[in-house]
Amino acid sequence: MANDSENAGVKRAPWWKSIGPALITACVVFGPGSLLISSNIGANYRYELVWLLLLTGLLMGTYLTMGARIGVCGGATPCTLVAQRLGRPAAFVIGLTLCLICGAFQFSNNLAVALAAGAFFGDAAVPWIVIGFNVAVIAFLFTARQVYKILESAMKVMVGVILACFVFNLIAAQPNVIQVLLGFVPSLPEGIELGFPEKAQGTIKDPMILVAGLLGTTFSVAGAFFQGNLVRERNWTLKDYEGSVGDAIAGVCVLTGVSMIIMITAATVIPGQQADNIATLAQSLKPLLGSTAYWVFCIGLVAVAMNPFLINAMIGGTILADGAGTRARMSDMWPRVLTVIVMSVGMGVALLALRTGEKPINLIIFGQALTVLGNPLMAITMLWLANRKDVMGDRCNGPIINILGGIGLLVVVAMAVRVVWRIVLQLS
Repeated sequence: MANDSENAGVKRAPWWKSIGPALITACVVFGPGSLLISSNIGANYRYELVWLLLLTGLLMGTYLTMGARIGVCGGATPCTLVAQRLGRPAAFVIGLTLCLICGAFQFSNNLAVALAAGAFFGDAAVPWIVIGFNVAVIAFLFTARQVYKILESAMKVMVGVILACFVFNLIAAQPNVIQVLLGFVPSLPEGIELGFPEKAQGTIKDPMILVAGLLGTTFSVAGAFFQGNLVRERNWTLKDYEGSVGDAIAGVCVLTGVSMIIMITAATVIPGQQADNIATLAQSLKPLLGSTAYWVFCIGLVAVAMNPFLINAMIGGTILADGAGTRARMSDMWPRVLTVIVMSVGMGVALLALRTGEKPINLIIFGQALTVLGNPLMAITMLWLANRKDVMGDRCNGPIINILGGIGLLVVVAMAVRVVWRIVLQLS
């Protein structure tokens, strides 16, 4: 643990130079699933759930800043801190769980790249583009000397592209400002019932599926947990404490802001319409926003599809290496090798799904089951570390952060219970 006196009198860098690690987290959390869910909520409930997006952003911000603070104050990654206090097996369980979650869902990132490629080059070229994209990323992994620095710079550009594209579409949509402001007042729209999924005539009906999806794709405890690794990539210490917190806040603002822009755009342009996939959503926007806005949307879609592709796999590879006790910087050998394994599994499953036209149901269920275990486990671990004086010194969680963190833990536990119930229905 660092000491405040060691850093006394050290001149701090300007706040804007600290922005970076949390943008990487924002890019991996905001993927194609977030884009689709935000759009569907806007289309189905107009502006009535904007307030819920703010609430999930507040919870995500609580855990994202907590992850940054743990990494800065503890002077090590979360897995290393766990290993020092509970033993290496406990750290390995956390690292393996998060790695398997990333591996189970990497195929969806490949499918997102396939959808984006299909919009520009046609379906026949999609498998080759997916393979070529994976090969190019793997080549980058083993030729880049400073993986993190390049990745951070690339994500800053990508965030700029995404913001520019979706703000352009929001301006083109011309939403009703008064109605948007009313959406910040908490209310429960008609059609949403508080309850568990039900199975009727072989079909699972979930009255809260979009709300649960919004919580699951915006409030990512796994992404917040890895923030502790990202601040270590920057070699941040206590002198960078304020910058790390500012970076986390900036990242959460980007994540929440982009989701809100998309939700409001869909609420304005396609109210009442159902967009079952990203391709359908893009086609629905085309006649209403015009051809220029449609292509701008597709450019933003490409950026959204590409962002989580490498980062998700690198989180899986790096956190497993970290949990196992090997050198765990992104530029080290084992994180690179394990990242390639995660990427290869995801690509293989995606190509099989594209060829057969069938979803890998067993893998989806496996990923859901891991999420049930992983999110509460990581939330509890973060709250435990952030309240230990031997980790945080005099910067342990205060009452407000613990209250918000406790609410966040209750949310992920409730989400876990819902997922367990849904898995039971799927298997019954």
